[in-house]
Amino acid sequence: MSNENLNDVAWEQLFNKYDIIRHIETDGFFNISATQIKEFREPRLMVKFDHTSNLPKLFSDNRLAILPITRGEYVISHFDAYHRFETDNVPITKVSLPGHIQSLDSSNIPSEAIALNCAVASGIISEFIGDSDIVATVSGRMGSGAFSFNIDDTSSGSVRQVNVINSQIEIDAAYESVSCLALFEAKRDLSEDFLIRQLYYPFRVWQSRITKTVKPIFLVYSNGIYRLFEYAFEDLNNYNSLKLVKQRNYSVEDTAISVSDIQSVLESTIIVDEPKIPFPQADKFERVINLCELVSAQELSRTDVTERYDFDARQTNYYTDAARYLGLLEKKKENGTPMYSISESGRRILNLGFKQRQLAYCNCILSHKAFNTCLRLYLQRGIMPSTGEIIEIMKQSGLYQVESDSTFVRRSSSIKGWLNWIISLINE
Repeated sequence: MSNENLNDVAWEQLFNKYDIIRHIETDGFFNISATQIKEFREPRLMVKFDHTSNLPKLFSDNRLAILPITRGEYVISHFDAYHRFETDNVPITKVSLPGHIQSLDSSNIPSEAIALNCAVASGIISEFIGDSDIVATVSGRMGSGAFSFNIDDTSSGSVRQVNVINSQIEIDAAYESVSCLALFEAKRDLSEDFLIRQLYYPFRVWQSRITKTVKPIFLVYSNGIYRLFEYAFEDLNNYNSLKLVKQRNYSVEDTAISVSDIQSVLESTIIVDEPKIPFPQADKFERVINLCELVSAQELSRTDVTERYDFDARQTNYYTDAARYLGLLEKKKENGTPMYSISESGRRILNLGFKQRQLAYCNCILSHKAFNTCLRLYLQRGIMPSTGEIIEIMKQSGLYQVESDSTFVRRSSSIKGWLNWIISLINE
């Protein structure tokens, strides 16, 4: 049995044994215990779905989500449980670490905890919260106490009440100022959406315990950029009343990249022969970088990448192939299981400072004829080449196993996406 569908198989067995779909159709929900889940697989592996792409097939197909209601019980229903991150198009604010700090390296952030420490030391947290006098307070796992809330039901269009009694919550960090308590959820993986529960449950717990304003904040660190999102729940009792208050991007490193920097890379890059690896179908280059960051910490199987990242199995193949195409990741098989590790070139690039790291990624991309030629055309005209022009350039570039017109069209979107990423680097 493939490792990639163990959750799908286990949930299918649970759905069949307990006739979960019928119960949900009749009652609107189904409560399930950790003991019941453990009959088929370890509960901690079966209920942690931080992104919609992580949901088992039965959940996705039936528009279901699962939420904890006690320390060992969960409720399944047609919950609108996730929120898409807002478009990230804000400028980057440059900050710096104090000169006396020697134990933090802004170019080496191996964990969410270190990212948070660096954000505090560089003043990012204080600036974002709007108060320079902050103190780290509560963090880690704790009980939720008792509270109830309403959540949208995507099937009926109505709301459903959920009652929580001493469920477990986890807070990555909390910083208290004179006027507020900021609760942080921190991640190192870029994603399309997040589970609102990660902000809502801690918010409900602490707004009932203190009189100050409680600010739920999501921090995402990747490729030298700290992305902070402050949210507010407009209705205390409404899980779906989440609204973005503000968003900021910060960097502790020099981010100034000019047109001449990009042109210099373009002119100096040597074109390589096309590798015998599928031409990329991975439109978001930021996520190629982020994948390399995650794999650099430890070798990961294809299943690991799918389970730990905001990917489904197909996207895992696309993005790991894209990183291999650029020489950033390596692939081998252990007992028939694909395993991925950072390449020597990939690790060297990750160890560079922000500006040189971005330009090194540009070099990797532009060493391939199709990307190189299309960027030259882009810079000459000031606009993206048309899909037809890109496809014609691709057909003249000796791509590996790209033959049908439909495949050329799909792959051309990666060229557009990666060129837009290169152009977006220009900020001077």
